[in-house]
Amino acid sequence: MNAKEEYRLFATHERLNLFSQPWWLDAVCESNQWNVVLAKKENKVIASMPYLLRFKFGLKYLISPPLTQTLGPCICKLDGKYINNLAQQKNIFNNLIAELPDFDLFCQNFHYSINNWLPFYWNGFTQTTRYTYVIDSLHDLDEVWSNFKGSIRSDIRKAQKTLKIRDDSNLDKLLDLVKMTFERQGLNIPYSTSLVHRIDDACRIRESRKILLAEDAKQRTHAAIYIVWDDDSAYYLIGGGDPELRSSGAMSLLLWEAIKFSSKVTNKFDFEGSMYESIERFFRAFGAIQTPYFRIRKMSKRMQFCMSSRDIVKAIFSSE
Repeated sequence: MNAKEEYRLFATHERLNLFSQPWWLDAVCESNQWNVVLAKKENKVIASMPYLLRFKFGLKYLISPPLTQTLGPCICKLDGKYINNLAQQKNIFNNLIAELPDFDLFCQNFHYSINNWLPFYWNGFTQTTRYTYVIDSLHDLDEVWSNFKGSIRSDIRKAQKTLKIRDDSNLDKLLDLVKMTFERQGLNIPYSTSLVHRIDDACRIRESRKILLAEDAKQRTHAAIYIVWDDDSAYYLIGGGDPELRSSGAMSLLLWEAIKFSSKVTNKFDFEGSMYESIERFFRAFGAIQTPYFRIRKMSKRMQFCMSSRDIVKAIFSSE
C-alpha cells in the first residue's frame, strides 16, 4: 500500500477530526492533489500529517486546503508518563518532518489539541498563535444560554418574534448570501462555489452537515449558515446575510439554533474563530472559550527571496 492507502486504513480505527478525514481531503482538494506522511512503530502507523500539494510560479507549496480550518499532525493516543509522552512526540514529529517532500513553503493551522510545536521549532519552522472560540460542552443548554452576553440573548429574542428558521438544503441561497456579505466588505469570496458543492455532496452522504436559513413573513431570507460536525465537535463553516436586513438579529438566532442542534449530534461547538476584531467580538459574545492554535510555517531560501523581492516592489510603488 502507498501512504494514502495506509492513511485511509489508519482513519478507520483512529479518531481523526473532521478536517483530517481522507474523504474530506478528497472533497476539498481538486484533482485529488493531497498526500500524507506517516510515522510508524513496528510497521504500524502511529501518526500522520496530510497536506495539499500545489505548484505556483515554479514554487512548491505544502499547505491546507480551503475551508479546512485545521490540519497538521494526528497522533495515536500515547500511554505512560507525561515526560515519556513528550519524548515520544518529539520522535514522532521529527519522523513526520523528515518524511515531508522538499518544499518552498509549508503552512498549516494545527488543531488546538496539538499544544507542543517545539520539534517543529527545532527543525526551523516558525509559529504564529491564532484563536478560535469553542463551547466545550453542549450537554447543558441552559448553562450555554446563561453564558451568552446579554445583547446576544436580546438579539435572539427579538429575532424569534419575526423570523422562522428553515432547515433545508438550499445551498445556492446560502451561497448568494455569502456573496452579498463579501461584496459588502469589498472582498472576493476566497473559495469557489464548486468547492462548497463538493463539500456538501461529501457531508450529505455522511449526514454530517446542516444548512439553516432565517426567513421573515415576506419570505425574505435574512441570513443562512452551514455547519459540519464529527463525533467530537460541530464547526461553523460558512455563513452570510442580506446587508439590508442586518439589524434583525438573524445571525445570532441561527447560531443559537445551530448550537441547539449540535447538542444532539456531538459534544462541542467551534465557531472557527477569526482574527478580525469585529467577528472575534461577535463570537466571544456567545460565551465560548478563547482557544489558541498554532499556524506553523517554513520557507525555503528561494521563497524567502521571492517574498522579500515582493515587499521591496510594494515599498517602491507605495512611496511614489
